[in-house]
Amino acid sequence: MFEILVNDILPVFSVLVLGFVLGKQNVVSRDEASTLNRIAFLVLQPPLIFLLLSQVDLASFYYLAILTYGAGQAVIFALSFALCRYVLKHELLESWLLAMATIFVNSLLYIWPISALIYGETGNVPIVAIVAWDAAIIFAFFVISTDLLVHKSASVAMSVKRLARNPVLLTIMFAILFNLSGLPLIAPVKTALEFLSAGTAAVTLFALGVILSATSLVPSKTVTLLSAVKLFGLPVLVAGLLGFGDWPQQWDQLLTLNAAGPSGAMAFAIAMLYGVNPARIAPVIIWTSVLSLFTLAWLA
Repeated sequence: MFEILVNDILPVFSVLVLGFVLGKQNVVSRDEASTLNRIAFLVLQPPLIFLLLSQVDLASFYYLAILTYGAGQAVIFALSFALCRYVLKHELLESWLLAMATIFVNSLLYIWPISALIYGETGNVPIVAIVAWDAAIIFAFFVISTDLLVHKSASVAMSVKRLARNPVLLTIMFAILFNLSGLPLIAPVKTALEFLSAGTAAVTLFALGVILSATSLVPSKTVTLLSAVKLFGLPVLVAGLLGFGDWPQQWDQLLTLNAAGPSGAMAFAIAMLYGVNPARIAPVIIWTSVLSLFTLAWLA
């Protein structure tokens, strides 16, 4: 456990800490970090998503296990949204993204690199499957739904036209179609995509750390409740549901590991993109990132 924590988890987490420290020291400003975050979201992340979804071996997935994980996400999201909206009385969009933070794990930029270090690129197929699921289904759902909630008065045609220009959604759709086509990825194109995507995790985590440095670390009632739901509710429910399935034990272990990961930065990125106050979303990411260090090391 200690070796995994020191050698595999802390090096990834340290990038976020570096951004937090430099933000606190005013070496890097919030505006500069916001620009970095936008570049990572719109420019660096699409190549990473494309490489993942277009090259992954879809035949190696246990789809019932993935859907079981998704069922756990759906239950936790519904409960979290109801808690935020009707008990804690937060605004609709904020409640929507706070609930997203309880189910959208930082799989792509945090769990995936950690699991690759521990299990190797061929040993973490379940994590790759969940990254693909979260990128292709869950993330796409929240991008579309948030956009529709923000532009409720817009016509269907206007909404479709606006969403059709979203580079992340376009990348997801094109990558899946490319994968299904069976066409090979041309070597120079693959090299360019790998070069672009190489810094995605580091840039995103660093920018997130800078932006989070301006946030109070004192947990409110909302932050405490949602952090607990994320760190304990989701993994416990997912582990319980997976126990009823018939697939390799490794899938149970790694999907539970993923569920125990910290809240993903995407809820924060979407909030920033659409002008939703991230004052409660950001601390959920901070606290789940810190507290998940030990649970991840134990589960891994």
